[in-house]
Amino acid sequence: MRIIGRFAPSPTGPLHFGSLVAATASYLAARQAGGNWLLRIEDLDKPREQPGATDAIIQTLSDYGFAWDGDILYQSQRLDAYHAALASLHEHTYPCTCSRKAFGSIYPGTCRQRPHTPLHQQHSIRVRTHNDPICFTDAIQGKYCQRLESEVGDFVILRADGWFAYQLAVVVDDAFQGINQVVRGADLLDNTPRQILLQQLLGFPQPNYAHVPLVLNEHGQKLSKQNLAPALGTSGRLQTLVSALRFLGQTCPDANEFTTLTSLWDWAIAHWDISNIRQSQA
Repeated sequence: MRIIGRFAPSPTGPLHFGSLVAATASYLAARQAGGNWLLRIEDLDKPREQPGATDAIIQTLSDYGFAWDGDILYQSQRLDAYHAALASLHEHTYPCTCSRKAFGSIYPGTCRQRPHTPLHQQHSIRVRTHNDPICFTDAIQGKYCQRLESEVGDFVILRADGWFAYQLAVVVDDAFQGINQVVRGADLLDNTPRQILLQQLLGFPQPNYAHVPLVLNEHGQKLSKQNLAPALGTSGRLQTLVSALRFLGQTCPDANEFTTLTSLWDWAIAHWDISNIRQSQA
């Protein structure tokens, strides 16, 4: 089976070092296996999207030597596919008028038992969950299980503002693109059982998963656009990539051992070993 991996950034700001670590891991896992690596722009959160961010992300990836296969997929052009998936999930969903402020981190199922929710009110669409454990074995984090009903609750797949939620879109697009290897940041580890549930309900295959450790700032926070992580620069790219590889546990030569980005990537593909990544590395 040919490996098909992907990198799927959101255009809510420029790429930072944490983004580079995730992109590097997914790229090398696919390329060392002789597989394809796809680029997807997850541009569904229009209220948070920054003007020009999409072009900046694509340019930065190109500047750092990433080469993706095929055309870039834009989620904003895939709304019909999400509507079709939503329709096929009809028996497993219900409308919900609850605001997030009305409950804690676990949705208590307030609207699940309501016989009639006024559909003229602004509402989201939630998926009914169950309490059977959903488990998978992550290539880095090991076995991970979650009981969705008690640990998460019924979750939103269509937001009250009309935008499709990440959980549904990512599952539909991974299946559409034939993604069978998902390598991404550990902040998405606890999202995976929700995505597996949707894969099961929609009859989609389950990819293999690997969640890389997060890069933290000096305050112990995940590097993110919200925490004003500095954007990747165009100078010192070899050194930055070497730093990313070393963060990922790879025993990489110094940057001055490489004359070009191509020579660095050739070395990295040949020597990539995902088993060297430590779970708690930060």
